[in-house]
Amino acid sequence: MLGRSGAPEQHYRAERAVAADESVSWVVVDEDLELHVEACAYLAGLRGAGRAFNTEKTYAGRIALYLSYCRGHGLDWAGPSLPQLMAMMRWLVDEPMPPRSLKPGAAVRYRSEDTANKIMGTVGEFLSWCSLQGWVPPTVVNTLTQPKFLRYLPAGFDPGEDGQHRTIMARTIKYRVAIPGYEWLTDEEIDVLLGLARHERDRFLIQLLSQTGMRIGEALGLRRQDMHLLPDSRVLGCRHEGPHVHVRRRVNANGAFAKARQPRAIPVDEVTIEFYAHYQFERAEIVGDAGDMVFVNLFHVPLGKAMSYGTAYELFCRLAKQAGFRARPHMLRHSSITRLRRAGVDRRVVQEIAGHVSVTSQDPYSHVTDSDKREAVEMVAARRRQARS
Repeated sequence: MLGRSGAPEQHYRAERAVAADESVSWVVVDEDLELHVEACAYLAGLRGAGRAFNTEKTYAGRIALYLSYCRGHGLDWAGPSLPQLMAMMRWLVDEPMPPRSLKPGAAVRYRSEDTANKIMGTVGEFLSWCSLQGWVPPTVVNTLTQPKFLRYLPAGFDPGEDGQHRTIMARTIKYRVAIPGYEWLTDEEIDVLLGLARHERDRFLIQLLSQTGMRIGEALGLRRQDMHLLPDSRVLGCRHEGPHVHVRRRVNANGAFAKARQPRAIPVDEVTIEFYAHYQFERAEIVGDAGDMVFVNLFHVPLGKAMSYGTAYELFCRLAKQAGFRARPHMLRHSSITRLRRAGVDRRVVQEIAGHVSVTSQDPYSHVTDSDKREAVEMVAARRRQARS
């Protein structure tokens, strides 16, 4: 069913819910602003399990899309058949997405197969959780997975002594897509971003992300008490040596979230400390000593409030447009980890700095450059020439 804009009607949508204590959560509502009880209960379960704020937001949107599809196609959301779910998967890539603008000539956008996989993965998790509550028949959930024997094992996978773990339950509804790989920025590109940033706060954010490798949620959740930038922090009751920044998992009003459960201290260099000092002067001139959060609004209302994900995203979008290349906060994390690996830093040390649960988690972040490949080929060619002579 199509709306006036040519896009599918949005029977359900994700909405932010702000509690009396200013904490933010996500709910799913219909056209009459009535809560979808099962979807809201699932999202509350995500919060209770300690899932990230952005994960809850993303899942809320995907579930709202699923519920809208079911209502628009006359399906029972709690009892879809496998063919009906496969039809939705095809619909996700064939149906145009809602336009970003209602102006004539707005570009038509389509979802990728990878995006469709992620949406259907969330739908599967939602239906499985609802089945545990008795809201969805087990027969529905049983069709979502099937046994699969792993002929080729992923890195770090333990097959068991007798190979008993090689058979796993794989998703039935899934496109086969190529692995896109991770994007990162070179040191030269990071310098371009620093040069384009107009404010000291923004320069410090770029420098901090690129030097420490912390996630954007961890950076936006920093408090001033986490900034231990003295040569000796014992006066602050901290035994970590040298200047460093503490990353801790907290509930923050701006939704910023530290993915890693374990707190960690990340060393910082003199350049980062200098950027922070410049930012403190800028901040003091605009909002004084307001608030304990490190990153706050300085250039739009409400002044002094904690900087949000949306503000950081818009900042990087502006910088990327000016720079002429793609730039996102997480790309700086990739760059930092790559820099450490290329410098020969021990994998366990990199794991601790990055906040990875497993040492193998850093492998996708370790990028090989064209220069690395060229040097390897030339080295082998030189050895062959030497052997022949």
